[in-house]
Amino acid sequence: MKKLDNERWMREALKEAEHALENGEVPIGAVVVKGGAVIGRGWNRKEGLKDPTAHAEIIAISAAANSIHDWRLKGAILYTTVEPCLMCAGAILQARLDGVVFGARDEKFGSLGSVMDIRSKKWNWKFEVVPGVLEEKSLELLKRFFKKRRDG
Repeated sequence: MKKLDNERWMREALKEAEHALENGEVPIGAVVVKGGAVIGRGWNRKEGLKDPTAHAEIIAISAAANSIHDWRLKGAILYTTVEPCLMCAGAILQARLDGVVFGARDEKFGSLGSVMDIRSKKWNWKFEVVPGVLEEKSLELLKRFFKKRRDG
């Protein structure tokens, strides 16, 4: 995974996070990329859908699987603005993604190094992780959201 490519695709994930912010959701966005193209997009929709599983990563992974008509996303990379939680990390394993690139660490729920690292287990699938890509931009969106929420 090349640095310039990572930044390019993370900008796409940040666009998705902006959609979440505009819709009153925690601003997390994700895209799945395969063969140099986005095959799935998602942004947090927990509040709007009243669904605890409506995380940006889950939505992007589902959209990617639907777009290629296969649940196996081998050769694809997930770009997400925040470190995936345990549920999303499980979906990454199940989808057979080759890699995950994320922006900000999640010290409360992050399952790719912050709270725990699911890669330390004996799963039947291994994937690469690149943390901290455009981290400041991801953090800025989160700070805007939580400041607005505190300010009423």
